[in-house]
Amino acid sequence: MPIHTTEASLLKALSPFRKAKQIGFVPTMGALHNGHISLVSQALKENDCVVVSIFVNPTQFDNAGDLKKYPRTLDADVQLLKKAGDSIHVFSPEASHLYHGPVVSRHFNFGNLENEMEGKHRKGHFDGVGTVVSLLLKTVKPNTAYFGEKDYQQLQIIKKLVEIEQIPTKITGCAIVREPNGLAMSSRNKRLTETQFEAATLISKTLQETKALFKSHSISQINKIVQKRFAQSKHLSLEYFEIANSDTLKTAQRKRKGNQYRAFIAAFAGDIRLIDNMDLGKG
Repeated sequence: MPIHTTEASLLKALSPFRKAKQIGFVPTMGALHNGHISLVSQALKENDCVVVSIFVNPTQFDNAGDLKKYPRTLDADVQLLKKAGDSIHVFSPEASHLYHGPVVSRHFNFGNLENEMEGKHRKGHFDGVGTVVSLLLKTVKPNTAYFGEKDYQQLQIIKKLVEIEQIPTKITGCAIVREPNGLAMSSRNKRLTETQFEAATLISKTLQETKALFKSHSISQINKIVQKRFAQSKHLSLEYFEIANSDTLKTAQRKRKGNQYRAFIAAFAGDIRLIDNMDLGKG
């Protein structure tokens, strides 16, 4: 499996695919799991060649400790990708090479999308995401790029990014892949203790309960139920729970007929931050 550490090497390898063939792209920060592999599998089905980037992006971490602790497992990642299929190229550049100089974020105007949920709690995070995704898309120049819906707000931000920058890449969102106990797959799960891993099922259970209650309860009532659930947990602390409009991501205070809604959670197990979300249907 080709592993490219420079733009020149990658572009040379992709050159034969530029005409009359499709290039798919799955950007990751490594520490790959079956959630990532589901994206790669979909990309392989829909394209002639797939690029998987493995790059821990410094500019999207608002916590230096989190950046330092983020798992880096390139060898294991490559072995997992080899099992996924052929026609995969790995792109794993140095930060200074990808950024072509100082590793700093650009500022983007994503409108209200960047001011909700993650944007409230992680200042500058989406500027970092926008910067690195813009750099990667302009380097790889894929026909289609694949992102998981676990980071649903990020997915909406990236769709806005390609619109703003007029990048000719289709952005495809892919369903959340879950552990057998319901926890959304994440590279951060590897840092959880066994007790934390089991306790974290409260997140997906709460989302399932929210979905079940959504038609019969008000948003205010659901918010109180969720707060109570997490207040009773010994191992998880709730950072936020919000029900929002799926398109605008604006927090909903009450349901409006015809609007599509989604529930979002961010919670801590010790110092490990976990996020998840679930479609609730229409109001």
